[in-house]
Amino acid sequence: MNIFATKRAASARLAFQLSPVAAGCAVFLSALAGSVYAQDTTNTANAVANTDTAPAVADQADAKQPVNTSGVSTVTVTGIRQGIEAAISIKKNSTSIVEAISAEDIGKLPDQSVAESISRLPGVSAQRGRSSGKAAEISVRGLSPSFNGTLLNGREMASTGNARSPEFDLFPAELMGSIVIYKTPDATVVGQGLASTIDLRTVQPLDFGKRTVAVNYKKSRLGVKQRDGLPEGDGDRLSLSYIDQFANRTIGVAVGLTRYEETGGAQSKFNSWGGWVADFQDPRRPTDPNAKVKTPGGFGYDTEVNSHNRDGAFASLQWRPNRNFKSTVDLFYSAGETGTKKTGIEAAVGGNSAGTYDPNGVLSNYTINSANVVTSGTINNWVGVVRNHYEGAEDDLKTIGWNNELKIGEWTTAADLTWSKATKQSSRYETYAGLAGNAPKDTISFSGFDGGNFTQVKYTPGMNYADRSVARLTDVMGWSGGVSSPQAGYLAMPYIEDEVKAIRLTAKKDVAWGPIVATTYGFNHTARDKSRTGDEGRLVIPGGNPYGAAAMPGSGTTMAGSSGIMVASWDPRGSLGSVYELAGKVDADIYNKYWDVKERISTAYFMGDLDGELFGLTYRGNVGVQAIHTDQTGGGYAIDRSRCVGNTTATCPAMRVTDGEKFWDVLPSANVSFDLKNDQMLRFGLAKVVSRANLDDLRAGQNFALNSSGPFQILNGSGGNPHLKPFRAKALDISYEKYFGKKGYISLAGFYKKLDTYIYRAPRAFDFGPYVTPTTPLPVGGPFAGSTMGLMTQPMNGDGGNIKGFEVAVNVPFSMLTNYLDGFGVMVNHSDTKSGIELPEIGFDNVNGDMVSIPLPGLSRKVTNLRLYYEKNGFQIAAAARKRSNFLGQVSDYQDNAQLTFIKGETIVDLQASYEFQSGWLKGVSLYAQAQNWNNAPFLEYTTDPEKPTNRVDYGRTYHFGVNYKF
Repeated sequence: MNIFATKRAASARLAFQLSPVAAGCAVFLSALAGSVYAQDTTNTANAVANTDTAPAVADQADAKQPVNTSGVSTVTVTGIRQGIEAAISIKKNSTSIVEAISAEDIGKLPDQSVAESISRLPGVSAQRGRSSGKAAEISVRGLSPSFNGTLLNGREMASTGNARSPEFDLFPAELMGSIVIYKTPDATVVGQGLASTIDLRTVQPLDFGKRTVAVNYKKSRLGVKQRDGLPEGDGDRLSLSYIDQFANRTIGVAVGLTRYEETGGAQSKFNSWGGWVADFQDPRRPTDPNAKVKTPGGFGYDTEVNSHNRDGAFASLQWRPNRNFKSTVDLFYSAGETGTKKTGIEAAVGGNSAGTYDPNGVLSNYTINSANVVTSGTINNWVGVVRNHYEGAEDDLKTIGWNNELKIGEWTTAADLTWSKATKQSSRYETYAGLAGNAPKDTISFSGFDGGNFTQVKYTPGMNYADRSVARLTDVMGWSGGVSSPQAGYLAMPYIEDEVKAIRLTAKKDVAWGPIVATTYGFNHTARDKSRTGDEGRLVIPGGNPYGAAAMPGSGTTMAGSSGIMVASWDPRGSLGSVYELAGKVDADIYNKYWDVKERISTAYFMGDLDGELFGLTYRGNVGVQAIHTDQTGGGYAIDRSRCVGNTTATCPAMRVTDGEKFWDVLPSANVSFDLKNDQMLRFGLAKVVSRANLDDLRAGQNFALNSSGPFQILNGSGGNPHLKPFRAKALDISYEKYFGKKGYISLAGFYKKLDTYIYRAPRAFDFGPYVTPTTPLPVGGPFAGSTMGLMTQPMNGDGGNIKGFEVAVNVPFSMLTNYLDGFGVMVNHSDTKSGIELPEIGFDNVNGDMVSIPLPGLSRKVTNLRLYYEKNGFQIAAAARKRSNFLGQVSDYQDNAQLTFIKGETIVDLQASYEFQSGWLKGVSLYAQAQNWNNAPFLEYTTDPEKPTNRVDYGRTYHFGVNYKF
């Protein structure tokens, strides 16, 4: 669609409890109540509340959590250290290898999202969103975020993205009671991931000891201390919760409401189109075609402002008339709107044309160094584009669940029904302003270029692009073909809908089968239907004149990033009809984004709980197996590019196609924990694990054409793969843990994953025969003359390779050393991960085209987290830092496609301080202040050299000030 953009691109253990909803708000309720909620044991009798500051721990039958937290009873929460102790209890008493974080950890950390909170755990790292600067995706043990299974109270949820798991910004940190990351699964975990399974947990109203009402207000300042002095943003958060019990504690009710509105600070962004250096004709030897000098290829400077609004509502009703029966109904609703307003200027600098209306440039007033790099100069016949874009989305997530638990004799049974639906309506306005296609061109001067320092070059246009008589809304470049197809902007409105229905039946019984002391039998069936549709097309100026131009509404001006160049600015929302007309468009690339996927997954499982003694050492654990049947169907469109001569349904005909696959997976697992005495544990985990492909990879759509650019002609295409199998691996884990009561611990863990299959993009032999028509050009001459055989680039299953690494964690209070340091403590962890896999570069647009292979996406070799804290007499102070090394991340491109890009390692520093009144009429009131990204770390992308970034985003600091009152 846009040659500039092209340059830039080149250079589900579903528990039988219904609570994604509960997750959202009960957790929210938890944090507001200032309580930590640890999940308890298989003993139902433990679910009795007994403190006035925290609920009693729910029994495992109550929560049906995947982890066995036998031995964890009531936790009274008063601060950071109690939160740490609750998390340690979960970790210590689990029969699997897990990491945990509790409500006090979350509520007292300077974190706003689940992703930020769990990124501090060993072996966990977060990728910041390119636009928002907030932690958006989570990698565990160096694996891509798509390798994680994400559950809410043990259940899978619908999602609003292409991936399976919901986006973490649906779950603010204050909504979480506890979070457990399973690094080794057991047979009852449905919806597991190859890297980990992340279980977001909430509590239910009968877990509370008394009526609890809490209210919280927070005021935020965003984008503070920006590098370029750009305007700051602000935000407001308000939350309210009510929890109560009636009828002699046989009925419990919880209701929560939350709302936040946030406008981010202005962000400075720079893009060098992948570090593109242009070969320019040497002006000193104009007649020698081989005489070339180097200039910057192109640039994009932008100022972005993000906005986030979200409303959440939660309700839970529980009925427990006796010890043998309990029924729970949960409802959760989250609706939000996000938006990014982008204003900037973009242009080619090198001598070649970057659009139909962009002539080749002419270099003058130049300085050339000994390496033939033009360090400064002026380009004539230059065309710049002022961009005012808006990318926004409205999403909602609705979940309803009904869970019933019944104890019949020696059996404990449960039935759970789940319904979850997510929708997301996006809109992407692109508008272009500048000189009309038939107008005289401008000049641009640049200086300070050394061949690689793209972020430091100074550019000066000849005209004033803050002047609305210069920056007019028009087809500046002729990107869609010029006179025959004017394009003064672009509008895309993708729509995603995802629906998940599940039923789960379980039964558990104590037995005496040697080392097996209890057995669990279960069946889960999940039906998922997801689709992506949406209209898009060119924005044109009415009147029929291909060179038509319109005045830009308003009078605003903005500096384009850190360029120093002022440009005219406006908000294009609502301009369809008042400023522009829409020329609807469909072509091969657009059809490729229309898809639907249906999945029917049935899982039968058995697990035995272990308890015994071996070589004088007591042990406990579990052994089991899952048998999973998958029936998947992908839909889409097949397009013969030779017949796609326009951008309408008549001029680009498409064939609706569907295909699918059925297969079985059998997943054995075993976890054993040995008690080495003196609070020491040695754990082993062995399992076969899977991670399912992203849903868009399962689409059946494809497009193809005759490729004549190689040594011989051949049909060539790209698309999805509805026959795709999951990532499959055999995993071995070992962990040594030394605990100091409930106060702290140290641990050392190692892991090895042997990949049996993985998913990558590459060309393969493919017969296009079912899709060719009599008019389809076939190869003439060469080995494929007249053949319908060709190459299809699509997601495929590869085999071989491994992932291995180790993790070290220390979590101790300094009072263990001396009472003089009572209140102080430290949490530090480090992980080092290596991959024996390199994927072929072909098919990934945002990596360097000269590379033969790329590393495993999401893999950071080294990740380190540090947190120092002090808590005493109502005061709480903490400083935290997280550091990760360079990695291959994933971003969304200008066409809403996920692309890979190299991201430079970073260190993020956060601070917080709070005071809770201990007595008097203000008792129950807490005041707090938090600072995120205190060191103002930028987001840097690069192509080959991390020291030469090609894309930079500055976010500034974020400050939060708030008050919490609980009674």
